[in-house]
Amino acid sequence: MKAARNLVLIVLGLAVAGLVLASTFLGSATIGKDTSFTIPAGASVASVADKLEAEGLISSASGFVLQARIFGSDTPIQAGEFLLKPDMSQGDILAAFQSGDVIRRFVTIPEGMPSVLVWERLMGEELLTGEVAVPPEGSILPDTYAFERGQSRKSIVEQMQAAMDKALAEEWAKRRPGIAVDTMRDALILASIVEKETGKPDERRMVAGLYSNRVKTGMMLQADPTIIYPITKGKPLGRRIRQSEIAAVNGYNTYTRVGLPEGPITNPGRDSIAAVLNPENTAALFMVADGTGGHWFANTLAEHNANVAKWYAIRKERGEM
Repeated sequence: MKAARNLVLIVLGLAVAGLVLASTFLGSATIGKDTSFTIPAGASVASVADKLEAEGLISSASGFVLQARIFGSDTPIQAGEFLLKPDMSQGDILAAFQSGDVIRRFVTIPEGMPSVLVWERLMGEELLTGEVAVPPEGSILPDTYAFERGQSRKSIVEQMQAAMDKALAEEWAKRRPGIAVDTMRDALILASIVEKETGKPDERRMVAGLYSNRVKTGMMLQADPTIIYPITKGKPLGRRIRQSEIAAVNGYNTYTRVGLPEGPITNPGRDSIAAVLNPENTAALFMVADGTGGHWFANTLAEHNANVAKWYAIRKERGEM
């Protein structure tokens, strides 16, 4: 019995000695708090170990390299930004580097954001790199996109544009027969008007139906956002539209041209594209604000004039007229 107890003590002693020896030669992780750590492209294990030691995240660069050679897999480490936590061992750190479990950040493009504001948002994101031109209007699909530190702005724009191409093609394939547009380009242009004309999701198909009726009958669309776009490139006007701007003749103003503008006036969301390709079955030709963020719709000019009178009464009550 005594011999067995002594054997156990010897084994435990050897285990402890082994741990001490391993700690001495291999070192250990010394992460005090959640820390961001970046590995540049083409970095070796040795250079990464030196960087870890220099930043106080491990006790021994040579020990980290030795542990990687003895216990690590053959999978190479990957470039990127990694989140290191206090409970991670050196083995955990190496595994994270090999798995490519990088920190993902996000940039959100809301529905109806014009390309000039998309450009400003991307240029203002300090963790992205490189220059990029303002994307063509309507080429960006509004959504939330993940990116990594150091990723190029050009690659993000390309991702957004590929998403728009895919979404537009998918919705076009589901289009209803007899719609007002004959091409995906025209669908995108009309969807951009719908996007700017209503902020209420449940109105999109109705607004799309109204403008589809105007396109089919050859009426001017008379959409206020098409007046503003040539002036601001989609940014808020910040004042009321002037009579001279309503009368301006250009490629966008649908108060002085019949049919669609020459191009999109914003980046429409997928729901606005879907609304144009499956519009509400309505006879409506007119709409005016109802004071709640939505609109009153009318089939005839007489009905519309009555709705306009109600809207003016609301504005007078608010002190806006």
